[in-house]
Amino acid sequence: MLDIKFIRENLEICKTAAKNKNRDVDWASLLSLDDKRRELIGTSEKLRSERNTLTKEDQARGKSIKLELKAVEDELRSVEEKFGLLMLTVPNVPDKSVPVGKDASGNKEIKTWGKVPKFTFTPKDHIELAKSLDLIDFERGAKVGGSRAYFLKNEAAQLEFALLFYTFTKLVAKGYTPIIAPSIVRDFTLFGNGQFPWGKEEVYHLEKDDVYLAGTAEVPVTAYYSGEILEEKDLPKKFVAFSPCFRREAGSYGKDTRGVYRLHQFNKVEQVIISKNDTNNSLTLLEELLANAEDILQDLKLPYRVMLMCTGEMGEPQVKKYDIETWMPGRPSAGSGQGSYGETMSDSFMGDFQARRLKIRYKTGDGKMLFAHTINNTAIASPRILIALLENYQQPDGSVRIPKVLQKYIGKEIISR
Repeated sequence: MLDIKFIRENLEICKTAAKNKNRDVDWASLLSLDDKRRELIGTSEKLRSERNTLTKEDQARGKSIKLELKAVEDELRSVEEKFGLLMLTVPNVPDKSVPVGKDASGNKEIKTWGKVPKFTFTPKDHIELAKSLDLIDFERGAKVGGSRAYFLKNEAAQLEFALLFYTFTKLVAKGYTPIIAPSIVRDFTLFGNGQFPWGKEEVYHLEKDDVYLAGTAEVPVTAYYSGEILEEKDLPKKFVAFSPCFRREAGSYGKDTRGVYRLHQFNKVEQVIISKNDTNNSLTLLEELLANAEDILQDLKLPYRVMLMCTGEMGEPQVKKYDIETWMPGRPSAGSGQGSYGETMSDSFMGDFQARRLKIRYKTGDGKMLFAHTINNTAIASPRILIALLENYQQPDGSVRIPKVLQKYIGKEIISR
């Protein structure tokens, strides 16, 4: 959430940001409600001040003020509710380094790493490999759980645990606090995160208990300090968090639905940082999270590229966002030939947008109260990362070599049947 004072002082910037993020905001109603809200607050304060000066002889006026005050406060509650809902529709303002664009064509490639494999044989995609090596059962998954459900089997199940544990341990060694987060969350966490109101259709709602299934540990972990006041000396707070993740993928009909690229349930290790309100410092931390994700992919020897996301692709809460895309030899290419990059990590800086919604503040050394900054990035998500691993490490005989850093967890070097 943006500060209404910032919106008023930078209205054209905010309007441009919303337009570039493909979002409509009823600016006239928002400002009108704010004017009315301010007027009612002033009237309320004036009435309270007058009431405090009354003597016992002013009983009639006292009763009149009581009635007037109730009417004003009732109207104020209604206006503030409407104002609050409109404030939730205002997206964040992107950093000046973010390219303007309406869709993925506006994203900018920042760097690439690793060599895309050139096979001397016709490579298989992860679906063929999974079936021939008995690693993923799609048919029985669909029978039991419906579309996009699956069973990981044999070495694939071991690989997922190995990848998650390897990543988790690596980030703990870098000083990140390990945490296992709840996947069942209350709605304030999703409003605070910025997924509501825009992405509500993507979230599973457990209506009987009026709770939701989170699509990422970013949701519960960012809300960990909601409503609290931290100390500047204790920042930044760095977390490496594991959680099962659930997504309806309501807007992805017919897109990336084959195999295990886009699923309703998966497991993920997420990086989350709560930092002080210093943009330069937070952008440095954004690069740190990016470097952590790159480090993991380099350990796995998986080719990847880093994309700076444009305004139309970065999401409503973000100030700046990178996507890390890993090479997947079996992924359909937009051009001729086979193979393309697929997104495996998203690295985002939110400014104080989420902290304002979640009321996460900290006290500076000189006693000031400021809203914190939040930053997050995927560390590893499975089984999507298994697509890249299986396809890049496949051998001419149909087997799959296991990355060296994971072999000790699996107890072998090759997956074969």
